[in-house]
Amino acid sequence: MTDVDLEFARVRAVLDRPTLRLMSRPTSAVVLAVFRTVFDRDVQYVPADRMHLQVEEHVARLQAAGARTPANEQAEQPEQDARPNGRALCREWVAAQWLVRSNSPDGDEQYSLTSHALEALSLVDALSSDRALISESRLAMIVDAVHRWAARAEPDPDVQIRRIDAQIAELQAERERLEQGDVDTVDDARMRDGYTNISDLIRQLPSDFKRVEEAVATMHRSIVEDFRQEVRPIGEILDDYLARTDNLMQATPEGRAFEGAFELLRDDALLLRLRDDIATILAHPFADSLGASERRAFRNTVVILRQGIEDVLAQRRQLTATLRDQIVAHDVARDRELDAVIRSIERGLATWMEHGSARDRLPLGLLPATAEVGTLRERFYDPDAESVPPAIEEPDDDVFEELDVETLRRHGGPLLTELRAALRSAEADSSVDAFHGLPPEQRRPVELFGLAHLLTGHEDFESATHLAEHRTVRPDGSPVTFHMPTAALTDERHDRTPDTTNDEHAQEAR
Repeated sequence: MTDVDLEFARVRAVLDRPTLRLMSRPTSAVVLAVFRTVFDRDVQYVPADRMHLQVEEHVARLQAAGARTPANEQAEQPEQDARPNGRALCREWVAAQWLVRSNSPDGDEQYSLTSHALEALSLVDALSSDRALISESRLAMIVDAVHRWAARAEPDPDVQIRRIDAQIAELQAERERLEQGDVDTVDDARMRDGYTNISDLIRQLPSDFKRVEEAVATMHRSIVEDFRQEVRPIGEILDDYLARTDNLMQATPEGRAFEGAFELLRDDALLLRLRDDIATILAHPFADSLGASERRAFRNTVVILRQGIEDVLAQRRQLTATLRDQIVAHDVARDRELDAVIRSIERGLATWMEHGSARDRLPLGLLPATAEVGTLRERFYDPDAESVPPAIEEPDDDVFEELDVETLRRHGGPLLTELRAALRSAEADSSVDAFHGLPPEQRRPVELFGLAHLLTGHEDFESATHLAEHRTVRPDGSPVTFHMPTAALTDERHDRTPDTTNDEHAQEAR
């Protein structure tokens, strides 16, 4: 192959990457705008239901504004306005490797951006900002990085010592200059330039961490697939996969880069110094020109670092847990049988989708058909089931005691006639005195209900101005005391004591 053929193959491979496919689509502006709106800088995961609703709303709004949307591309005629379907669009974006659908710790489905989508958003943010491609801060950053790594790569200890002595002398001269009050302040333009370069690096962090996470997930799927197809002894499988798990982060370039960053970011003192340095930069007067979102994004740098590390470690823990479960409960025959069934289902669906559409319905029985078998004996002969039940014994009428009318009255309702007569008696000044004047068999607890019924309408009783003890006697002879309002019985109120015929009929009925 010639040089141009090699370059053509390399360029075509790059252009086929999901990042550039997202950037080169006619509807890329709408898709990237939806991604930036739904996935804010502080939002990494969105529940599936909310994602579908937000995609439909944003795409419909842009479609109404005249933008070319993915919904129009899916329509049969380009000029017709197709109603956006959030679920279908998200499914299409998952297939294009721009979205990832996973399960949250609570078991609910959620969406997140892939490294390709994050890289596209980072590129858009970088191109949309006004900055100089060559600046003092960027060149100084390159020179400092080259000088630092050259010092680490130097094998001669004498040369390293001379480098350190030069740094000490430079820092000593800087310290003496500051002691003399000669402070070299940085103007707003230079600070703005340095902030822009730092923001460019920070903007690339989410896509870098996501790329490491996807590399671990790819390794996860590869290991699980290899594990299911293994036919070696379980001891050999265990040793092999435990070794691959231990060296997992060293097997890919992304994993090795993450290990180096993880060792650096595991230093809490370093992260604390980074947070203080960010606060110092934001305290400079140039930061007054920054927007609220820019200040928040710059201040959340440490949060982005910690969240990226936690996501990668969570993916690695999931891989370890899956391997452990596979090793403990591994059945080669069952896995192969399940894999064959799933593959046959996929072939059947592929054949059906060639001739069908998304709206076609296919009757699918969830349960197998009922087997046609003859009648089977469910139980054997039991002589006790065929025997005649014993005759019913005649009830003994002498079991129950005879009850007379007085016994029934003693356990019945209140005696309104006797209570009314006691209230009308001239010897009692209050209702409680009249009640206590009754014989014990007429001072049952149930009589208090009748007393309350007869005193209804008396102002002092209804307002409960006076509470008095009412000593009652149960039918078995045990005393019990209740507190309830009482009413004064004057000549004026004697006439107001209820005397209804219905009460007398009720008493006679009892």
